[in-house]
Amino acid sequence: MRILLTGANGVMGRATIPALQNAGHQVVGLVRSPSAARLVQSAGATAIHGDVLDRGSLMKAMIGCDAVVNFATNVPVGARAMLPGSLNRINRIRTVGAGLVADAAIESGIGLMVQQSLSHIYVARGDEWIDESTPIDVTMVTEPLTVAEQHAQRVEEAGGVTVRLRYGLICGDDPNSQFLVRRARKRRPIGLGDPDSWMHVVHPLDVGTSAVAALGAPSGAYNVGAEPLKRLDYVNAIAHAAGHSEGRFFRRWLFSVTADKLELLARSQRVTSQRFMDTTGWKPMRPVLTAEWFRAG
Repeated sequence: MRILLTGANGVMGRATIPALQNAGHQVVGLVRSPSAARLVQSAGATAIHGDVLDRGSLMKAMIGCDAVVNFATNVPVGARAMLPGSLNRINRIRTVGAGLVADAAIESGIGLMVQQSLSHIYVARGDEWIDESTPIDVTMVTEPLTVAEQHAQRVEEAGGVTVRLRYGLICGDDPNSQFLVRRARKRRPIGLGDPDSWMHVVHPLDVGTSAVAALGAPSGAYNVGAEPLKRLDYVNAIAHAAGHSEGRFFRRWLFSVTADKLELLARSQRVTSQRFMDTTGWKPMRPVLTAEWFRAG
């Protein structure tokens, strides 16, 4: 198929381009700058300038495409994530951009849309397993994710297929992970929440292969990630990558300052991706998080 990939020069996009190409697909990467275009072209994809917030450019980019994979994001990293309004851009991409992508897909006759989402939207369940039937907890922070999923579902309502991929926290050679490695190297705290609580994570390479698998999946929401792990093991894996034996956690008072953003990242979520694996045959190439995930290069 010929596939339009939004967010083509981002962490997910860079992993998805080669995965799609290795599966025999042609990739058209939507980019917003010349530098992003060069990056996408160097990966062997076709770069086309546009923006998920610009319907006209989306319509142009979708000409001749059979599917769209909407991986456009703008995640703030480090101290910027704590600033007021730090989520404005990414929230607009999800609440407005995903709607424009869906509208353009329907008008262009594209019958398949893959929409990025996050497993963070589920309620916290302690040690209990979380699957796709687990209730969603809609807060000011998670609402844009649920809106993006609803927008994408309009492609299904129009007679097409919509696959919503609820990823765990991306861990690897990405800006957020490397920010945490640098903090750990300086012995600064990096962990949020209860050390004995559960996390859902995914390696960037598995984001790419999951996008390929999603092209053959029935409409629906699917969790995608590695085996869940305890938060303490996650923090220590980063510390090991930084050259230390164990990592440190932030003090709980921090939640009283930025509770709306941090609570989402501290939920205990023992998420299973079994449904996606059973439905598509996909399996993570990185099934268990280790310190190797965080070693750049």
